[in-house]
Amino acid sequence: MKSSNLMLKSAIAGVLAMGVVGLAQSAYAGGMMGNPAAKTKKMIAEGMQPCFGVNAAYKNDCQSPGHSCAGQDAKTRDASAFVLVPAGLCQKIEGGEVKSMKM
Repeated sequence: MKSSNLMLKSAIAGVLAMGVVGLAQSAYAGGMMGNPAAKTKKMIAEGMQPCFGVNAAYKNDCQSPGHSCAGQDAKTRDASAFVLVPAGLCQKIEGGEVKSMKM
């Protein structure tokens, strides 16, 4: 391969990588990734509802007693942990419970 082709490919790869890093930083700064509570509020406003007691281990959507972040609940079907589901679905899942929550 000619060195000019190699340099061109390297330059293009560098520009693409910088673009991906920039997008990730924008998403984080914009609250898409850095603020789980804001994401939860937005999803509830869009027709989702928190369903307690149906989570898989490490698959909860927000903080629960004992930890402060999504995805950290080690207990399956934890009554204090929730996952967001479309409104009306939680009542159809065995063990699912809709609770009011402060946000």
